[in-house]
Amino acid sequence: MGNSANSAVAPDNRVVTDDFEAQEESFKTLTREEAQKLREASPQASPWSVLAGQSVAGIVVACVAWALTGQQSVGWSALYGALAVVIPAALFARGLTGKVWSMNPGTAVMGFFLWEMVKIALTVAMLFAAPRLVSMLSWPAMLVGLVVTMKVSWLALMFAARRNK
Repeated sequence: MGNSANSAVAPDNRVVTDDFEAQEESFKTLTREEAQKLREASPQASPWSVLAGQSVAGIVVACVAWALTGQQSVGWSALYGALAVVIPAALFARGLTGKVWSMNPGTAVMGFFLWEMVKIALTVAMLFAAPRLVSMLSWPAMLVGLVVTMKVSWLALMFAARRNK
């Protein structure tokens, strides 16, 4: 095992880099005031504002699909695709904002995975139920509504961050 110029061999034959030690030495615990300033400088976007942006995008996609094709069923299909994203995401956000899941980091991680599984299961169930719930379902329109609504979350986060500044 070769040693490079920026590493040292510890007594138990582990390689410890100088970079890691430098990072460890430069770590500084923030005071309450410094932490508050940091939070104010980079505010978090609410999950509800992201859901509102996704809902608006889904409605716009449905209206555009209906207007372009002149078929009401295409518009409903696109709207259903958007709802297959928004409804599970709303349930996910509601589940994660509960007080039970924010008690400690372990329950927060557990809650995240639990609600993510619920969100995925509900999305899959809604997609399987689509042919029975939407008459004359247009799969391409539904998938466009689904994908656009999923992808617009980045825009919603960007606009929410700009609005908070």
